Amino acid sequence: MCPLKAKDLHRIFQKLDKNGDGLLSLDELNWLLERIGVNFSLEELESSVGKSSLNFDEFLLFYDSITKQNDDKNEIVEEKEEQDLAKAFNVFDLNGDGFISCEELQSVLARLGLWDETSGKDCRSMIHVYDTNLDGVLDFQEFKNMMLHAN
Repeated sequence: MCPLKAKDLHRIFQKLDKNGDGLLSLDELNWLLERIGVNFSLEELESSVGKSSLNFDEFLLFYDSITKQNDDKNEIVEEKEEQDLAKAFNVFDLNGDGFISCEELQSVLARLGLWDETSGKDCRSMIHVYDTNLDGVLDFQEFKNMMLHAN
């Protein structure tokens, strides 16, 4: 999510402040949150905000807190993805040297039933596509790029 600038948030605040009193009621705030896919009951929202309305400065703080929570969730998801990729890498790195060789790739694909000698696929050409440093093997970063590119 791209962070909004204060002037953009001020325009949003003014549009939401239907009665022009310089405060966003929880109803007005909840209307916005529902439009962006964040669903709170009014009781949950009041508990989260700690009051029944927000002035512009408080609205900015609220915006910062929900964007920070979203950033934290994204970091957790990215860490989990990295751990999953590391586990997958280790499945292919049979000798534990930190690299996936052509022989290791072919061996694991064969064990998984995904290697077919008659298909003419060559492990060297498969590795070559993602072997950015041209050392003939895939390191973790190259493997990660391959897996993320495949999705």
